[in-house]
Amino acid sequence: MESIADKLRFDPCQLPADLHLLRQEVRAFLTDELQEYSVVKRSHSWEAYDAEFSAKLGERGWLGMTLPKQYGGQGCSAFERYVVVEECLVAGAPTGFHWVADRQSGTLLTRYGNEAQKKEIIPKITAGKACFCIGMSEPNSGSDLASLRTKAEKTENGWLVNGTKIWTSQAHRADYMIALFRSDPDPDKKHAGLSQFLIDLKKTKGITPRTIENLAGGKNFNEVSFVDVELPADALIGTEGEGWKQVTEELALERSGPERYLSCFYLLRELIDVLKDCANPAILAKIGTQVAWATTLRTMSLSIASQLHAGENPTLAASVVKDLGCQFEQTLPGLAQELCDLEPTLEGHGVPYQQILGNLIQIAPSFSLRGGTPEIMRGIIAKGMGIR
Repeated sequence: MESIADKLRFDPCQLPADLHLLRQEVRAFLTDELQEYSVVKRSHSWEAYDAEFSAKLGERGWLGMTLPKQYGGQGCSAFERYVVVEECLVAGAPTGFHWVADRQSGTLLTRYGNEAQKKEIIPKITAGKACFCIGMSEPNSGSDLASLRTKAEKTENGWLVNGTKIWTSQAHRADYMIALFRSDPDPDKKHAGLSQFLIDLKKTKGITPRTIENLAGGKNFNEVSFVDVELPADALIGTEGEGWKQVTEELALERSGPERYLSCFYLLRELIDVLKDCANPAILAKIGTQVAWATTLRTMSLSIASQLHAGENPTLAASVVKDLGCQFEQTLPGLAQELCDLEPTLEGHGVPYQQILGNLIQIAPSFSLRGGTPEIMRGIIAKGMGIR
């Protein structure tokens, strides 16, 4: 029987030394490409949407890096991809168009998709030509993903879907959705009655996304309704009834990456620059605490990357990183206000720090929704540790 120590571990891991050249190449590319991007756009980080930028990354071979070469990937390890992602986040690159596809959808299709799905879709992902969204959360289900009610009923020609998804990032402009539906209505099959489906959003009728505006005026989240949506039989991903197992593996990819602590890193960089001449030991101590926190989270995230590279499924450890990373990111804007007298603003005047702070103060509260709320994360952690 697997012990808690086996499920929740963060073995030390160092990136291979030979990845230094890749890091320098990516950094030089980003320095050149992002010259004209405003500081506010950079502070949106992986939620900022720019299809042309994603296509340029694809041309470089920096998307779908871990996917098989036969489908257009590079066959690289998780470490090469980590370097590219880390540099993009630190630079504030607009990665929203390809983010979900590169992070999890391509890997999921590689593991469980049929051959036709792999040959058609994965080359689009690696080229930066396919935007994906995730159909998981539902209204009135709280944070209990297994309680979802959107039905996929078998028909003579495939599947008939009715229901609603919510908090679906980029659904209003995505090309594809990978959705989790209830394929078996038996109430005794809470987990075993779920299946995953690949949906072409541009061609499938009956799907209506409605954007949800956040406090900053952004419209990335959506509520998506499915009314008598007809899906072909081969839209099923993997095995019917195995959706819970598949989505759990997918969530390990979603919750453990560097985006879980680097969403506000552009602000930390600017704050350190603003305070570089500060001699106040109390302020310096607080800055040092934030840097130490970020370093620790990076160490934990790298450890999970090594476990994923080894073919493991570190769901529990990934939940810990997600929860701690969200705390770090949501604490930083308030701390920045406390440490620096410069007021936040969204206007075109002031130093870059003020504009970045103004933006992140508004959008940081939404970080709790990405990849699972703190309550559901702590529930997963407690259950995994045997205390719930």
